[in-house]
Amino acid sequence: MASNALTRALPKALKEVRLHICQTGQGSAGARKFLETNYKPLKQSNPDLPFLVREAQGTPARAFARFERGVEKNVELDGLSSSEVEKKFGELLSSA
Repeated sequence: MASNALTRALPKALKEVRLHICQTGQGSAGARKFLETNYKPLKQSNPDLPFLVREAQGTPARAFARFERGVEKNVELDGLSSSEVEKKFGELLSSA
């Protein structure tokens, strides 16, 4: 279930979210589980926010957040559990 931080409207300064994962790699398993669990509540709370998922074989799991004025931040998610991914993801999105 999505945490409270992920189900509320995100900061207006946040312009785009990208998640890079491997479709089959073990290192991306936590990120894939996080995506399955949290994508729908995130989009329901933030319907106008672009939330892009990029899948590529062998790529390490990472999340990127683009804020206003072109500021972009990212976090490594490779090898983390779904709950650890959720925590890192929440920290990234609130770092505006």
